[in-house]
Amino acid sequence: MTYVRKDVGTLTSDEMRRFVNALLEVKRQGQYDEFVRTHIQYFASDGEQGLRPAHMAPSFLPWHRRFLLDLEEALRRVDSSVTIPYWDWTRDRTTTSLPWTEDLLGGDGRSSDRQVVTGPFAFREGHWAIKVGVTDEVFLTRDLGHSRDPIDLPTKNELEWALQDPAYDVAPWDSTVTRGFRNKLEGWGTGRGSASWHNHNRVHRWVGGAMLGAASVNDPVFWLHHAFIDLQWYRWQRRHPGARYLPETPPGPGEEQHDRIVARHQKLPPWDVTPGELEDVDRIYRYA
Repeated sequence: MTYVRKDVGTLTSDEMRRFVNALLEVKRQGQYDEFVRTHIQYFASDGEQGLRPAHMAPSFLPWHRRFLLDLEEALRRVDSSVTIPYWDWTRDRTTTSLPWTEDLLGGDGRSSDRQVVTGPFAFREGHWAIKVGVTDEVFLTRDLGHSRDPIDLPTKNELEWALQDPAYDVAPWDSTVTRGFRNKLEGWGTGRGSASWHNHNRVHRWVGGAMLGAASVNDPVFWLHHAFIDLQWYRWQRRHPGARYLPETPPGPGEEQHDRIVARHQKLPPWDVTPGELEDVDRIYRYA
């Protein structure tokens, strides 16, 4: 039986409480830090050698789809009523709107050190110490809106720009491509400054703090953001029926991306699943 992922703006107070409590329990059990470790391990750029399944590559979307499912399974083992809500950042665009409320994710970081001091994930509450990261900070940090050099969240028009592209991805299958749904949604652009960050990437920049690097999973908003990204893939598939994950076959020996990207029917590390097997989730969940 399928379950439903909801817009965070439609959650009842009880649904918010259950989601927060399940996250805190997964953290208490030590499982949450394993998710952080996994994301750090597979956070490779296309400037590095070797396979890069999670970012700057076609498998960005199926990799994070499976990652979300793993977290959701952990949450539902704690409370079977819980699913990951999504944050529609084209609509909820202020630093005080959902999900930045006291009863959900807490608010912005304080100006002195960007430490989050409100909500259930504040360090002073004693339940959300940062144990796995790329810095020495033990508390969650945010800089909503990037205070020193302000940026805006992506708009509906910027999201539409990605959704209307009929190709899933194009060669050379990396951060430099200017066509294809995947990179327009992932958001690697050209130039400098905020104009070079689109959609998914711009949101990470806007939240700031812990969301800026490989350890971005340390901020629970990571999951709400990626649920909304996953929803866009879901919508893109329905807008372009018959369009599939690309590339269908792996680049051959001598090609630049040989052994560096995952084709449709290749296994997607660290799981025993292929991108093609993750294209249809209708028997697992749907979006409200």
